[in-house]
Amino acid sequence: MLVIRLIIESFRFAWNALRMNILRTTLSLLGVTIGIFAIIAVFTLVDSLEKSIKDSLNFLGTNNINVQKWPYGFGGGPYPWWKYLQRPYPTYEEYEFLAENLKNAEGVTILATRGGVIAKRESSSSVDLALVGTVYEHKDVYEIPIVQGRYFTPQEADAGRNVVVLGNRPAKELFPNTSALGKEIKLQGLKYYVIGVIKEEGDSFLGAPSNDDNIYMPFKSFIKIFYSGARGGVEPNITVKGLDSDIGLVELEAEIRGLMRKKRSLKPKEEDNFALNRPEAIANFIGSTFDVIGLAGWFIGGFSILVGGFGIANIMFVSVRERTNIIGIQKSLGAKNYFILFQFLFESVFLSVLGGGFGLFLVWLLSLVSLGSLDLVLTFSNIALGLGVSAAIGMASGIIPAAMAARLDPVIAIRS
Repeated sequence: MLVIRLIIESFRFAWNALRMNILRTTLSLLGVTIGIFAIIAVFTLVDSLEKSIKDSLNFLGTNNINVQKWPYGFGGGPYPWWKYLQRPYPTYEEYEFLAENLKNAEGVTILATRGGVIAKRESSSSVDLALVGTVYEHKDVYEIPIVQGRYFTPQEADAGRNVVVLGNRPAKELFPNTSALGKEIKLQGLKYYVIGVIKEEGDSFLGAPSNDDNIYMPFKSFIKIFYSGARGGVEPNITVKGLDSDIGLVELEAEIRGLMRKKRSLKPKEEDNFALNRPEAIANFIGSTFDVIGLAGWFIGGFSILVGGFGIANIMFVSVRERTNIIGIQKSLGAKNYFILFQFLFESVFLSVLGGGFGLFLVWLLSLVSLGSLDLVLTFSNIALGLGVSAAIGMASGIIPAAMAARLDPVIAIRS
């Protein structure tokens, strides 16, 4: 009961200070408001950007390891591209070898992509498409949500049949008023039959590859059109999906490395002539970049919060001076030092949180502004951070005035 009464009493004093000296209090709290707004606005923007970018990279999959010719260049060290240039591309035979021998993999696939493809049907055409050649097991590694028809069968994949699964855009552009299933289209002058249509995904934030623009066909059908791994041809990529743990991926990576070295007959002292890339490296690189931006937000907002803290401290010093007589009366009636201390400390925290809350309100208004495909979201963690920083600033600003008030002699205070 004492704590509740103390809090109510402190809020009443804080509200009276705000109401009686509204201009002084508002100007003093403005620093906290601007500081919290700057910090939380930057964090909200960074979190929203990071989420949008990572969502745009969902096409890379999760818990995957890519066997490729070129390693990712996110290490920060030298990148000897001239050495990587001499490496061979992964092959279909290596895919089959990994698929047969890997013990810790959930799925293995090989795919090759050629962009800028035109699909035709009678007088209609759909341009700037991505033709993807892959295997039946591809659906075990990447999600392919089919809304009409089906995916190609193992028999169709092994025989290299002329069947395709259309993305949403070519399906709409080539078959605007009818179903695409069972119909015929032309790719690179050859006829293919549509057996499925993929669910619409919509545009991503960075314009990353989307299934909406893809046409899937069996890998053996794909290499009838484009040479795989040859100079001027396409670059196949083997992807292995691992278990849902970092330990499982580490074991899987070691297993893939051993099998690839065996398949390519590499001697113990020879370097790997392939790269094992994990898409998480891209996400980690993006996260570290945004961490730097977050530090800049703290730096910018920190100055405003510092000014706001001095403003609140000034309010509390003035408040102690104005209420010295009341403090003396409270002490003469039996009020303990801690009661006076917490009374002024709660008042300081209340004023600071009030300023921080208004800063959060401004950030919320900012999140309502439309920024195209970027969706700004004020998260609960950022709200808690803003209020927590405000409370900490209020406590730091009010501790000295509150201590001064608590140490006042009641006789001297009443006479003042």
